Amino acid sequence: MFRRIAFVSLVSLALSGCGLWGGSDEVEPNKLVDFAAEKKVVVRWSADIGGDLGDKFHQLVPAISGDYIYASSAEGDISSFNVETGARQWFVDLDVPLLAGIGAGGDKLVVVTESAEVICLHAKTGAELWRKQLSAEVVAEPQLNKKLVVVQLINGKIVALDALEGSESWTYDSLAPRLTLRGTSSPLVASDVTLAGLDNGKFIALDNETGAVLWEQTISLAQGRSELERMTDIDGRPLLFENVVYIPGFQGNVVAINPFNAQTLWAKKMSSYHSLAAGFGNIYVSESGDHVQALDARSAASVWKQDQLENRQITAPAVIGNAVAVGDVEGYVHFISQIDGHFVARYDTGSRLVGDMKVKGDTLYALTDAGRLLALILN
Repeated sequence: MFRRIAFVSLVSLALSGCGLWGGSDEVEPNKLVDFAAEKKVVVRWSADIGGDLGDKFHQLVPAISGDYIYASSAEGDISSFNVETGARQWFVDLDVPLLAGIGAGGDKLVVVTESAEVICLHAKTGAELWRKQLSAEVVAEPQLNKKLVVVQLINGKIVALDALEGSESWTYDSLAPRLTLRGTSSPLVASDVTLAGLDNGKFIALDNETGAVLWEQTISLAQGRSELERMTDIDGRPLLFENVVYIPGFQGNVVAINPFNAQTLWAKKMSSYHSLAAGFGNIYVSESGDHVQALDARSAASVWKQDQLENRQITAPAVIGNAVAVGDVEGYVHFISQIDGHFVARYDTGSRLVGDMKVKGDTLYALTDAGRLLALILN
């Protein structure tokens, strides 16, 4: 199974020196740069989730809802922890391989198995509520509101299930390109509308009652002669910030859209397959070339760029305090100033970081591939 980074390496290195082909020229992560740490990283708590996340590319990310954080392993172990203390509230072993991260909302948790079965659990106890078989894999975490569980399938479909019983409410079907990144975006689900980015470079708004398309916008146009050059996936989760939706595109643009009238406010030529973060009036982007860049949320002007993490296969950015945090393939979490992009701290988790990190209050939560969930504070 191709890892996402293999596709990115193919494009950026023009098929040369990529470890996908088993040669001796595999690109090594850039060496860590020395700097004088201005902040101290403190481990508030850490916990073993019961299993690991495997060594393939994945989108297994934890979910925070209320006072609890939920994490799953690739083997089907699911745990609930108190966000403040790290005390385990419950543990269940579904004994089935999982692909997608956890979706959480209200009193429900939702996971998806390798065989494309959606499983809904009670958030307070871990008891199973219902199951629903889908037609194709789901690799990004499901999203919930009070009525619906919305999942984005790898074949281009978006399926809305009744949150109470798992029956299908509606399905949206798009034509997925023949070649895409290994992954999909995760939709934004409000009370009345679902916003989703597709592998064909389009971004759509769907009516939650019927699944009808309210509007669509093209984020990235396919360019180039080869299928690799023409990939335009939207795999990062869109970000809603101050009533504007920001959408990242692979080999395309980061675009700002007014969701109320579908007006494009600006588009910035930039390639990213990660989710976005916001703070200090900026939008933070982990570019596909492993640079971290801050864009002015109103104008798209570049505020700063941190380019010393090349080839470190960084994660999506997460904002904590006055810093932006990204993890990397060697397990380091890098803390970068929101003001000018310089490094302020670094922490070694001991194992590869792939999935998005989460933030609640003053705490950053990182789930390592070894199955360790860490709660980190920046002092």
